[in-house]
Amino acid sequence: MSFPETFYRWRPHPWHGLEVGLDPPRLVTAYVEITPYDLVKYEVDKQTGYLMVDRPQRTSSQPPALYGFIPRTFCGPRVGALTPQAERGDGDPLDICVISERPIDKSEVLLRARVVGGLRCIDHHEADDKIVAVLENDNVWGEVGDIADLPDAIVERLRHYFATYKMVPGQKSDLMVEEIYGHQDAFAVIRAAMEDYELEYGG
Repeated sequence: MSFPETFYRWRPHPWHGLEVGLDPPRLVTAYVEITPYDLVKYEVDKQTGYLMVDRPQRTSSQPPALYGFIPRTFCGPRVGALTPQAERGDGDPLDICVISERPIDKSEVLLRARVVGGLRCIDHHEADDKIVAVLENDNVWGEVGDIADLPDAIVERLRHYFATYKMVPGQKSDLMVEEIYGHQDAFAVIRAAMEDYELEYGG
């Protein structure tokens, strides 16, 4: 039996087996690991590609947006070099948050996301950028071109979530949000992560 070229007989690995997007770095694919309804942090197991429980959230903080990663990206030396205060990239695929007006309560879904900016984060001396995007063709946010066009409250929720989501009560968080940047800087981070991926894993 023959299959169309685009048909996968077996499930592709969400990090290595899916495409970056239709028009990167502007329009990318987002693989969703966590939704705003999750009080447990899920993360793709790098060996199997299946979603696994990483840890229950330690505080009452919930993700303010869909949260996952961009396939075929890697935060290596090129991504690390864009954050002078960091010693290296964190060695993971590039994180992405996607804002949607309609509730999406399922993880392990793919979205077409239009990049509007990002948060420059450092976690244990490693660059851990969070790209911010809007759901393509979203009825409310679909025309947003830059993070500056989003309401301040949404951006502040993102900043606060990442500044606190790894906190252990009584201890200082090791993750710092250094800067909020616009779409051009986000494009540069995505390009660097795509180049780091090619360097690490091949084209």
